[in-house]
Amino acid sequence: MSIERLFDAVKRSGPVCVGLDTAPDYIPPKAALEQAAASVLRFNEALIEATVDVSACYKIQIAYYEALGREGMDVYAKTLAYARARGGICIADIKRGDISDTAVQYAKAHFSGDFEADIVTLNPYMGMDSIEPWFTEAERRNKGAFVLLRTSNKGFVDFEGQKTANGACVYDLVGEKLLELAQRSSGNSGYGIFGAVVGAEAKSAAEREEARMLRLKYSKLFFLIPGYGAQGGGAAEAALLLTEQKNGGVINASRSILKAWQNLETGIETTLENAAQAARAAVIQMRDSIKSA
Repeated sequence: MSIERLFDAVKRSGPVCVGLDTAPDYIPPKAALEQAAASVLRFNEALIEATVDVSACYKIQIAYYEALGREGMDVYAKTLAYARARGGICIADIKRGDISDTAVQYAKAHFSGDFEADIVTLNPYMGMDSIEPWFTEAERRNKGAFVLLRTSNKGFVDFEGQKTANGACVYDLVGEKLLELAQRSSGNSGYGIFGAVVGAEAKSAAEREEARMLRLKYSKLFFLIPGYGAQGGGAAEAALLLTEQKNGGVINASRSILKAWQNLETGIETTLENAAQAARAAVIQMRDSIKSA
């Protein structure tokens, strides 16, 4: 089960999830190729080689590859394959959410074939019939999924954070359903096939308390935690969403790792190798900061 593998990876290498949300302009000019898609692939491969032993997994946001057209989707497929061939666990950040037979086709597309990933992200707001087909396919293919629960964007308050008649948040309706799914299938770690996306922005006292309550309430759900770094979340905020064993979730950072080469000392040439080593240093610094927090 992929979430079980993720739990073991966090124990081994720490909770950092490297976001390969790679735009061509994130690549150092001296390391770029003339063709944008080829440049992104070479950059991704270099970063994977430099970070695979110090990170838990990779999250590949499909939009960055769709924006590059057919060549971009070829790079998306090759990035997934490259990371998985080196033992990396890949989360396809696709945020799919559709019903019945359509969901089955999406699951086949992203759990097998050219775009095969280990775990996907899902949007549950069309209802449980948009989630159930993924559960069936994940169980059959030894895969997993993270479902949007409490996200880190400002628009969270528009729907997810609205109160229901009994005073709970709308996102709690999703959480209750996910806990039911978790009870249907769990590994040795205690986590099921489905985890939850829970954002790391907890700046105020009320937000920090909410983060603590989310971790306690959904102790049976493994978390994918966005919002670190460029989105404003720090180690202290992210650590609130991990368990006392420093597990139970992976914390994603994209731009702060991809663009770490911009922090190289003056005089150091921004070659592809130096950019990859800067990304590695950023992962290690992030991992150690979270563990300390």
